[in-house]
Order: sequence, then structure tokens, then C-alpha cells
Amino acid sequence: MKKVLVVDDSPADLANLRTILTDVGCFVSTASNGSEAVKKAKTDKPNIIFLDIVMPDMDGYEACRLLSEEPSTKDIPIVFVTSKGQKADRVWGQMQGAKGYVVKPYSADQLIDQLKALA
Repeated sequence: MKKVLVVDDSPADLANLRTILTDVGCFVSTASNGSEAVKKAKTDKPNIIFLDIVMPDMDGYEACRLLSEEPSTKDIPIVFVTSKGQKADRVWGQMQGAKGYVVKPYSADQLIDQLKALA
């Protein structure tokens, strides 16, 4: 069973992502901002992280950077799930260490494809 960390400040998006990933057999934990995500990733050791970019407290870019630099979490693939769909956003996301990028609104298949490719 794959352990997945889902990070989004929107309760609706968190619930939707959790449902999609739970339906394909994943164990899902959640966080609602970047700093909570960094803490949970260190303790839960997920197989993959689905991370929003626009969040209060610490945005997804900063969280991704911290997770990519931290020895205990640097090997966990991060997929941004965000409304920021410009090419510059994707490039910047990759520069922060992300391995995948899904633009909202997304389909369940897009998430499952990322899961299969990276986790």
C-alpha cells in the first residue's frame, strides 16, 4: 500500500484528493500548509507528496525546496497540484525539486498516472 501525503489549504480539494487516492488503495495523510507538510513528511515518510502551491504560512514552492534539501525527505517525489498553469510556474516548480505537475481542475486519471509513474 502506498503512503501518500496530500497538502492543500482548501478543505474541498483535500477531500477530493483523499477520495481519489484512497479509492485506488493508498493510505492518505493530509496537511493544510507547507510547514505542516514538511513536519508530516519527516514523520510519516510517504511514498509520494501531492502539494498545492498557493497556501498561507508557507507556500508549496518553499515546502518543496525544504523537502528536496532535507536528507530524510529528499528522495520522496513531489507532484504539484495547483491552479498555477503557466509554463513559467511549471519550470519554477521543477527548479524547486518537483517531479510532476498537475493543473486544477484535474481528473482522477491525471493523479493516478502521476502516482504510477513516481511512487
